[in-house]
This record gives sequence, C-alpha cells and structure tokens, in this order.
Amino acid sequence: MIVAVSGGSDSTALLLLLKSHIDRAASATRPVAVTVDHALREGSDREAAEVGALCARLGVAHRILTWSGAKPATGIPAAAREARHELLAKAADAEGTDLVLTGHTADDQAETVLMRQARGGDATERRGLAGIAPATLYDGRTWFVRPLLGERRLELRRYLSERNIGWIEDPTNLDDRYERPRQRKMLSGPGGQAAIEDALQLATTAARKRGQAGREAAMLIRAHVQQAAPGLLRLSPDFFQGGERHVAIYALRILLAVAGGAAQLPDETRTAALHDRLSAGGFKDTLAGVLADARKAGIFLMRELRDLPSRDGSAGGTTWDGRYRIVSAAHDAASRPDAARLAPDAVPESLLRHAAATLPAPDDGILAVPVVAPWARYLPSFDLPPARAVADLLGATEIPGSPLRGHIESKA
Repeated sequence: MIVAVSGGSDSTALLLLLKSHIDRAASATRPVAVTVDHALREGSDREAAEVGALCARLGVAHRILTWSGAKPATGIPAAAREARHELLAKAADAEGTDLVLTGHTADDQAETVLMRQARGGDATERRGLAGIAPATLYDGRTWFVRPLLGERRLELRRYLSERNIGWIEDPTNLDDRYERPRQRKMLSGPGGQAAIEDALQLATTAARKRGQAGREAAMLIRAHVQQAAPGLLRLSPDFFQGGERHVAIYALRILLAVAGGAAQLPDETRTAALHDRLSAGGFKDTLAGVLADARKAGIFLMRELRDLPSRDGSAGGTTWDGRYRIVSAAHDAASRPDAARLAPDAVPESLLRHAAATLPAPDDGILAVPVVAPWARYLPSFDLPPARAVADLLGATEIPGSPLRGHIESKA
C-alpha cells in the first residue's frame, strides 16, 4: 500500500499509527510512504527530505514525487489536488497496489461541510453535505482511503508529542487567500468546537441519506432502464410510475449525466421539471447536453449533436466526450460485461442514426470503452450502488471492490 505523507501532523500521525499496526498485526506488509512536492514555494523540497529522514528512522520505504511543469495562475488548490492524486495513483501502479492511505481528519471533514454549506446551492438534496467520503475510487483504478476521518487533529498532535515526533507547519494553511485556511481560522475562534461538532453530525446524516438515495436509484435503474444501442438509453414508462418521485428524479439526474458525459449531476429543479414533462406524455426536450425523446417505444436519452469533440477518438486523448475511454485494440476487455440491449427493430431508426452520430468514429486500432460518468474520475464510496448499476447498464469496466468492509458486501 501507499501512504501519503506530507510531513504535516495528520499524515505523520497516520504514518506512525500504520507502522505500529503493521508491526503488531501485519508484519508481512511493506508500506511505501510517498511525499508529493508541489514545488509551489521555496523549501518544499527540504520538507520532503525531512519526511524521508523520518521514514528511514522508522524503516519505511519513501519516495518523493514532484509536480513539475507550469502551474496555473488561478485555481491552485484544485489543480494541486488533481496533480497529487495523479502522482499518488501512479506511485500505487508502480508498487502493484490499488490502495493509497491519506491523513484526512474529522477537522478536514468539518471544514469541507461548512464550506459547502456556505456556498448554498440545492437545499433539498444536500448531497455535498455528506462531505469527504471514507474512500474514493480515482480514475477507475486506485482507492484513496481515509482511516483517520473520525479522528480530531488535536488528538493526533498529542499522540505525536507524546512520542517526541515533530511535524511541518505548511504556511499555506494560514494563507487567507484560500477558502480552507479562512474556514480553519474561524473554527479556531469562539464557538468553533461547537460548529465542528454540528458539522460532523450534519455530515453523518447527509451521508446516510445520500447512500439510501443511491441504493434506491440503483434499483430503479436496474429495473427500468436499458441500453437500446451504444449512446442510446431507454427508460420504460414504469420508471416514472413505479416508485417515489424524488427517487426517479435522482436517478434521472444520474442518467442525464451518463448520457451527456458530465462530471456533475444536472440541476435538480430543472431535472424535476423534465421528469414531470416526460411522465405526462410524448415530446422532445433537452437538458445538460442530452436530448430526451418520448415515444411509444419508450423514453430515450441520447447525447445532443452539438459541441461534440472530433469523432476521431485519438484527438480527444484518453477520454472522449466524458463518455468513452479510448484504448488500444489490444486492450483486454474481458472484464467488461456485455450490456443488455433491445432488438434493433424495437428502436426507431432515426434514434439509432442520431446515437451513432454521437459516438467516436470506429477505428481498427482503438476501442471506445464506456466510462461511468459522472464518476469516471472520482467515485466516492457513498455512490457505489448507482455507479455499479450504470456500469452494468453500459457494459463498462467492472468497478473494483471497495477496501472498506461496509462496502465490500454491497453490490446493489
């Protein structure tokens, strides 16, 4: 396994706790600590070397990976996070593992929830208030697991101090130009501890609701949605009649993101209006880059023809239009189940032509493998059931099992 260690108190505590556990109960395990040097400020290379020195004293292998190349002028935190995930995933690949441990804490969780709450947005679903997931599948291949998500930073620092282990204070964490340091400063003031406790309770409640909504949406998708042809989904009339309205709306949001290759679910209010129009009778409408076409044969969802990338798949890089991963024809697709499809004569010819025009052009040298939008890049463990339902629907690559015991059993 890979353990991400920046040198801060949280990740340093994770390293020591992991080493202690391995020494007691899993002596055959050989973790590798990885420090990502973002190269954003002077001295970051020396800090990475300090982590290496600690690892040497502990007898843990250590690697330093540097975020090289030009840095963006804006959006540094998001860009650094993406670069960090990619470097850590590559490190995991190199070590033959799909597991990366990170040191996110309950304090990080509270900060995340309060930042999302402050941004407002849809108050009826509040999916984002579930906060940081206990585990997240990155790029379909690497699990990032957060074993300290229930622990407070103060306790971890006390643990380190008792062992005379120091840590690095990143000055970025005090930089008021960024949202998280501002939130952290507010929580360190009067009333901060109560706000943290309230935020953690909110996250627990929101995560439970999000998980339940996902399981119900997955059942609806499995029961009432088929892939009529590549790029064409068919919803049976029972999709709108067979259950609760809020579940159908959530499932429809997922399917719109899938059909349109979106990384985010479309707006709930607009999707609810589309749901009501579709359930009322036959017509055509568009939302989030997707054409919805209601006919006697069913309600069909397909990508709009506008704003498509070049149909030459190789021109789009490894992912095409958010919907397909372009791979070599030699790629082993044996792990991809065949998606169940309707007989061609059950689908209007005009819709088959439309769907075909939204696909990458066929090429003997490549394969276009479906990906599970909106979770192609990041799949939080909250959302495993609907993501697996979509993967089965599309015949996408099977989603690897979660390393968390509570998620291994659930395949629904």
